[in-house]
Amino acid sequence: MGAKPPSIWTETMGFSCGIIGLPNVGKSTIFNALTAAGAPASNYPFCTIDPNIGVVQVPDERLQGLARMLNPPQVTATTLEFRDIAGLVEGAHEGKGRGNRFLDQIRNVDVLAHVVRCFDDPNVVHVDGAVDPVRDVEVLEMELILADLQALQRRLDRIRRAAKSQERSAMEELAVLERLEQALDAGRRASVIPLGQEERAFVDPVGLLTRKPLFYVANVGEEDLTAPGAWLSALEKRVRQSSSELVVICGKVEAELLELPEEDRGDYLRAYGLERSGLERLVEVGYRLLDLVTFYTVVGRELRAWTVPRGTPAPEAARRIHSDMERGFIRADVISFQQFLQAGSLSAAREAGFIRSEGRDYEIQDGDIVTFRFRA
Repeated sequence: MGAKPPSIWTETMGFSCGIIGLPNVGKSTIFNALTAAGAPASNYPFCTIDPNIGVVQVPDERLQGLARMLNPPQVTATTLEFRDIAGLVEGAHEGKGRGNRFLDQIRNVDVLAHVVRCFDDPNVVHVDGAVDPVRDVEVLEMELILADLQALQRRLDRIRRAAKSQERSAMEELAVLERLEQALDAGRRASVIPLGQEERAFVDPVGLLTRKPLFYVANVGEEDLTAPGAWLSALEKRVRQSSSELVVICGKVEAELLELPEEDRGDYLRAYGLERSGLERLVEVGYRLLDLVTFYTVVGRELRAWTVPRGTPAPEAARRIHSDMERGFIRADVISFQQFLQAGSLSAAREAGFIRSEGRDYEIQDGDIVTFRFRA
C-alpha cells in the first residue's frame, strides 16, 4: 500500500468558459457531464433561465505525479469555471427568448464553447424542426454578431458625441470602433480585426462576444464516436473552414463515465476509441486557444498549480501568488518538470545542478517548478 494521497483543494482559477447553443442541443446535459453539477436538463426550450455555474479541477497528470513524489499535506489544483446559459434562438439579439439577458451572462468569460447537436432523438424536439448542424452554427453565429453590433453602436453613439469636440482620445477610439462596426456590418466576427494594446483598451470594455476565442462541441450519439455520421462530418467541414477547433463529445457517455469508479474509466473510454474524457479534451483546446501555461510552486506544506498566459515574465507570475512577491522580486529558481522527474526530488535536482536562477526578464514556461525569491 502506498502513502495516503493528500487532500486536493481547488482554488486557483485557470479560465472561464461560457457554454452556448440553440435550445435542446444538449448544453445542460454536457454541462452536467463535465461538472457533475446536476443542472436541470429537460426537453423544452429555456429549461435553463439563470446560468448554471460549475467549477471543476483541471485534469493535470503532472500535478498528480508531483503529488505522488512529494506527498505534501496539501495540493491545490487549477480550476475551470463553466457557465451554461439558456439556449439562444433566432432573434436573440433583439430579446427573443430573453436572448439579451442570456448573452449578458457570458460577456465576462474567457472563451466560448458552442454546443452543436449532431444526434437524432424523436423524444428531444429541435427548435427548428430538424437537425442541421451547419444551419445551427450559422444561426447562432449571426446572433452573436448582431448582439455585438448593438452593443458597439451604443458605445459609438457616446463616442461620436465626444469626438465632436476633437478630443484626441475620443477620436482615436472612434476610429477603432468604426473599423469593428464595418466588420460586424459585413457579417464578420470582431476578432478578424487585429488590434494593438492601446486599441484593445478601447474595445475590451464593450465586451464583444465575437472578440472571444470560440470553439465547437459536437454533441453526438454513441455510434458517432466510432463511425462519424453525416451530421458530424458536415460540422467538421464547417469548422475547418472557420479555422476553429472541434471537440466531439457524447453527453450520454460522459454522464455514464462519471458514475464509474476512477479505475474503470480508462477501459470504458477505450471501448469507444477514446483515450481521454471530454473534460480533458475540452481543457486542452481552451488552454491552446487562450495560449495558457501551467507552472507549479512548492511552499511549505503546499504543492500548487498556477495558470498564466504564455510569455508571462517571472515577476508577473509571482504577483499571482502575492503582490508583495512582485514588488520585492529578486529572482526565480526554476526547474522543468522533466528534469525534476529525472532527479526524483528537489534536493537531488539541486545537487545535479538542474535548478537555475532566472531574473526579471525570464518568461515562465509550461511545466516549470518555480521558487520565487523576494524581499518582504
